[in-house]
Amino acid sequence: MVFFMRLFIFIGLLFSCVATYASTTEEEEFAKIYGDEEFISLATGSHQAVNRAPAVATVITKADIEAMGALDLDEVLETVPGLHVAYSAVSLNPIYTIRGIYSEFNPQVLMLINGIPITHLFLGNRGQAWGGMPINNIARIEIIRGPGSALYGADAFAGTVNIVTKTFADIQGMEIGGRVGSFDSREAWLLTGRQWGDIKAAFSVELRTTEGHRETVDADAQTFFDGLFGTRASLAPGPVNAGRDALQTRLDLSRDAWRVRLGYQGRRDVGSGAGAAQALDPQGYGESDRINADVTYDKPSFLPDWDVTAQLSYFDVNTKYALTLYPPGATFPTGEFPQGLMGNPAVYERHVRFSAATVYSGFANHRVRLGVGINEGRIYKVQESKNFRVGSSGLPVPLGSVIDVSNDPTQVFIEPHQRTVVYALAQDEWSFYPDWNLTAGVRHDAYSDFGGTTNPRLALVWQSSFTLTSKLLYGRAFRAPAFAEKYNINNPLALGNPDIKPETIDTLELAFDYRPSDILRSNFNLFRYEMSDIIRFASDPAPATSKTARNQGTQDGHGLEWEMRWNVTRTVDIKANYAWQNSTDETGERVANAPRHKLYAQADWRFLPYWSVNTQLNRVMGRERTAGDSRPAIADYTVVNLALRRKNVIDGFDVGLIVHNALDADAREPSPAPGYIRNDLPMPGRSMYVELRYAL
Repeated sequence: MVFFMRLFIFIGLLFSCVATYASTTEEEEFAKIYGDEEFISLATGSHQAVNRAPAVATVITKADIEAMGALDLDEVLETVPGLHVAYSAVSLNPIYTIRGIYSEFNPQVLMLINGIPITHLFLGNRGQAWGGMPINNIARIEIIRGPGSALYGADAFAGTVNIVTKTFADIQGMEIGGRVGSFDSREAWLLTGRQWGDIKAAFSVELRTTEGHRETVDADAQTFFDGLFGTRASLAPGPVNAGRDALQTRLDLSRDAWRVRLGYQGRRDVGSGAGAAQALDPQGYGESDRINADVTYDKPSFLPDWDVTAQLSYFDVNTKYALTLYPPGATFPTGEFPQGLMGNPAVYERHVRFSAATVYSGFANHRVRLGVGINEGRIYKVQESKNFRVGSSGLPVPLGSVIDVSNDPTQVFIEPHQRTVVYALAQDEWSFYPDWNLTAGVRHDAYSDFGGTTNPRLALVWQSSFTLTSKLLYGRAFRAPAFAEKYNINNPLALGNPDIKPETIDTLELAFDYRPSDILRSNFNLFRYEMSDIIRFASDPAPATSKTARNQGTQDGHGLEWEMRWNVTRTVDIKANYAWQNSTDETGERVANAPRHKLYAQADWRFLPYWSVNTQLNRVMGRERTAGDSRPAIADYTVVNLALRRKNVIDGFDVGLIVHNALDADAREPSPAPGYIRNDLPMPGRSMYVELRYAL
């Protein structure tokens, strides 16, 4: 803390010398630099320039997304400093690893779509049949690394991602596009914007299907059991099951202060990845339906000095799986499974949220935000059929055939439950001295199933010169226990604990935004955090073989992040970022699976009329094994992507060629300990795609 304060003051004083005798020319230069600055609302709830926002933030625009040739949201997020997208064995679901905070289900990152959470109650994440997210209807993505619970409540823990979809202002016409390529991938989309009098409308539909990459898994969990019990049931070596189909459609209607949004995200045939039990499952699949609707009233200057926003939202989601956990012929001491060990779980959830906020700017040099809200979420239906039960030893016992146990409280994995959250927040943005701003905020959340939690924030922002902004930030955040951690039953390997408390984190950050000219931007930040009450499934006392969720872990981390954007010439742009982190648990061991170093570089060259080429390099380094995992070290990797584009080939037609992993690097993400998938999870090799867009 003392070190951060001294460094903050020293660097600020050093650069503020430039502005001590500011002239009219310098003020004009300042306006030139920041006149077209990207803005963000995620940091405070109000629109403001990224460099002055009281947070470590990144904004990615639709132009950035198109230039890099991204096919999915995960590819875009991988370009953010301090954020690495790892993958789990189950359906190859993304694990957004921020600053060394890694967990299998990844509930420590809050994802919002247009400011509304899409968190599932069951596991606290975005759902197990996530199936990726197309990016053609994304206008911008706002990312905050660090705590955000003072504004957004639960799960804004390691970071917050807000996906802003396109409105009439972003489309104003029609765009049709398509893409085909490797792994039998096909994609098509239509975006249109129309206006009728005062009503503005935007509509989109996106469809995608892919067989997915089929990289080989050499050995799996069944390989281990075959060696243990003398069987030969494993399907390894064999390919991962990475296919998936997606349908996504959205409607955005606005008139004056009112906005209505409707959306549907459907996922079908989401492959089982490397298997839900780390045993290859070539036929297993998941599917999900996500329906959202919201009505928002946003009225600046509702009264003199008062802005008012109110929102009512609805989110209905279901996730269903048909899985063969272990293949036909799998045999345990409890018996044989001739058809394989099969489980078909399904969870149905419903979320209703209401919030109201007002911003008062009538006090001199103050901007005060007050907000209240109520959220009600419930798992309203659970279904499960399976051909086994879990015995007292923790091993599966054959039932002979697949039986529906949905209404059997002695067999089903969880029963319906409800959670109500009532919250209130207050925040003051105070310009207490020229070029100095202090943001102070606090939010209290009262939960019906585990009590209350209060989370404050403080942010001191100093515009120490026209080219340098310095920030000292503190925040506390929490991660609410998922329903699986509180209410799981009939699963000795993962029993719920009704007395579980939320995880918490305290974070201190020191950040600098330096922009010596309108062609060069650079950001640098240092961070330190302390996590406590980490929820883990821990072994129960002997002779029991079960595991129960408990608050018993801690994690400390520190590190740095740097990013730069340089407009080298009128036709060449370069971006680069580097992140380093060092995180340890309560035993002093370095935290597993998260990259210690991550380097990203991108060059965009616009050559000849209408032509451009984009090159990206992403290097991931320094991932550790879990303590006790004796496998060789996780290999570093470097992936190079290319995107070549020709605009306006024929009156409104744009063509692109996209190459991912151009050098065919052997990229792998860590498989869970103790290492049933011994050579980790293989990522796609070289792949190519051709894209066509037409704008009216």
